[in-house]
Amino acid sequence: MDTTNQDTFASTFEFKTEWKTCFEEEDFIKVFSSDILENYIINKRWYGGKASTLKYIDVVDYFKMTSKKNTYYGVLLEVNFKEAFYQHYFMPLAFMSKEELDTSTVIAPVKMGNQEGFLVDALHQEDFRKMLFDNIIKSKETKGNKLIFHKGSTIENQEYESSRFMGLEQSNTSIIYNDTYVLKIFRRIYVSTNPDYEISRFLTERMHFPNSPAYTGSINLALSEGNITLGLMQELVPNQGDAWKFMLEQTDGVFDNLKRKKIKIDKLPDIVMFKRLKINEIPPEIIDWVGLSLFLRIQTLALRTAEMHIALGSDIHETAFTPTTYNGDYTVWLKNRMLYQFQNRLNIIENSLHKLDGLALELAHQFMENKKIVRKHFVDFDWTKMKSERIRIHGDYHLGQVLVNGDDFYILDFEGEPESTIRDRKVKQPPLKDVAGMFRSFHYAIYATIFNNKEKYPFEQEELFKAGEILYKYFVGVFLETYIEKAQSGNLNIGYNHEIDFLLKYCLLEKAVYELGYELNSRPRWAVIPLRGIQSIMNY
Repeated sequence: MDTTNQDTFASTFEFKTEWKTCFEEEDFIKVFSSDILENYIINKRWYGGKASTLKYIDVVDYFKMTSKKNTYYGVLLEVNFKEAFYQHYFMPLAFMSKEELDTSTVIAPVKMGNQEGFLVDALHQEDFRKMLFDNIIKSKETKGNKLIFHKGSTIENQEYESSRFMGLEQSNTSIIYNDTYVLKIFRRIYVSTNPDYEISRFLTERMHFPNSPAYTGSINLALSEGNITLGLMQELVPNQGDAWKFMLEQTDGVFDNLKRKKIKIDKLPDIVMFKRLKINEIPPEIIDWVGLSLFLRIQTLALRTAEMHIALGSDIHETAFTPTTYNGDYTVWLKNRMLYQFQNRLNIIENSLHKLDGLALELAHQFMENKKIVRKHFVDFDWTKMKSERIRIHGDYHLGQVLVNGDDFYILDFEGEPESTIRDRKVKQPPLKDVAGMFRSFHYAIYATIFNNKEKYPFEQEELFKAGEILYKYFVGVFLETYIEKAQSGNLNIGYNHEIDFLLKYCLLEKAVYELGYELNSRPRWAVIPLRGIQSIMNY
């Protein structure tokens, strides 16, 4: 966790009000939201507005939570930016004396009435963490403030034993309880149930899907304008890290083999994109280079992906999860979204050309020259030709969202694409969009391996890229064969071959264009990866 030491503050903020009534006082709210909170929030890892200019923070709502020892507040914040947009955040707040503090991370030293102490993020207090766990286990609905704690059907009644933070704080804060459960507190909030909560609960309680962490509880706030999901508790899955780390290690070994086995890259048999491959159809030269075990693991990942989609697309009772067909409304939504995103990326690339050189610059110019072809591909979506169905999907599916557990995989984090609105994340989409997300992740793992180890492999970068593109097509081919066979045997309507190829190409292009903005803004050298992806998808 990031720390703010108590000794770094110039002075103590003094208030006439007592802690138990502070949010009834305008003076407290005014000083808290501006002088105190603005300095604190911009340094937090979970704060998503770092690329924008903070204008002001409003406290839009609050509620009290009480344990046997303390009073806490749940505070809903609206952060307004000079760029004319806002974000909502949840902050649990505590007031503690120096003796009661469980942390050196404090928001500010304060004097509330006659009592001196510190404002702290309540999650840093064990008493608060225990209270959340106990209330979930009791499935408690707190009177008056509409805070709803829910206990999942898979969890037994049990006592609180311990709690600790799970690794570094990211966009959410995760707490491990009793070394058995993980409670994810959503920092950025929306007036709508969070897709991660919705899908996790659905997969566990209705579909009994075994390859995602089981839903065990939640915290929701019921407001007149809609529900806000504040927390999601799931089983802690034993794991050896995520599949991104696993794939980087594996592909490093594959590229090492080029030298170790004296493999001639020019002699490696190539295949066309989307060619479906059974294991026994992979040429022996490729098996010799890559090894059989990695392809078997990709098969397992494809199987779990298909099973996830079958579960998400096989309910006929719950409207939010009933499969649906394509129509004009969806097409208008899709094209507007694609064209807006595409224009945004064009603007970014035009403003970023000065940051690029070498291959990245060459590919960027190619992209600009072919922009009409790319735009036309997005516009050419004809829903009347689609015979497959749309379902709720993962929405942000990549290797980092998958845990490795022995020889198996567990899928997690169903929140959806961070750049999308909460409403857009719940739109039913082709399941092949998730598949395309995973393929883009394969592509990234291959290129990241080349970039991170280029001194290690005794080949020219272009030769490594050539080998990488061949490897990528075999990964895709093996995954597709297993995925399509399982999806179709599970009555998931993903369409026939022509439609599958069209949707995969469409979704791959969408993902690569989406990635382009991220890379140009944060690490321009890596723009080669999405630009090379777009080039190979469009064949220009």
